[in-house]
Amino acid sequence: MNGWLVAATAVLAAGLGPVVWGVSTGPFDRRVVAQNFGTSVVCLVMLLLAQAYSRPAYDDLALVLAVLGPAGTLVYARLLAEDLEGDPPHANALTVLAALATVGVVVAACVATDPGRATVKLVLIGVLLVAGNVIASRALSGGFPSDEGAAK
Repeated sequence: MNGWLVAATAVLAAGLGPVVWGVSTGPFDRRVVAQNFGTSVVCLVMLLLAQAYSRPAYDDLALVLAVLGPAGTLVYARLLAEDLEGDPPHANALTVLAALATVGVVVAACVATDPGRATVKLVLIGVLLVAGNVIASRALSGGFPSDEGAAK
């Protein structure tokens, strides 16, 4: 067992429990936030497992998940807009936690990977995951604040 497997196990153990609890209980605003966080956890585990087993194909799975995960959350946000309108979920802490974890895993994987296309792919996955998570979290909480008050 190497350090990458230990890190993947730690991320999975620390992230999967809250995700399963959030998805299976409570109001659906918490369920949608947990689903969004779950895609980040699984994507990070895939990146760590790619390094642990020296399988670049796992990076491809992480890339697909980094694109489709936030897109799925945006679909939920659109379909459940009326239900989320009264009391939108606030996932600021989870968004920051997911972004920090993504940066940590991607930087560690980039250091372990030889410079080249694989490093560029890892950086792209990290950027997509952080940007998608931020955009999906903002969409769930009602969008970005408008500047209408400042214009008046």
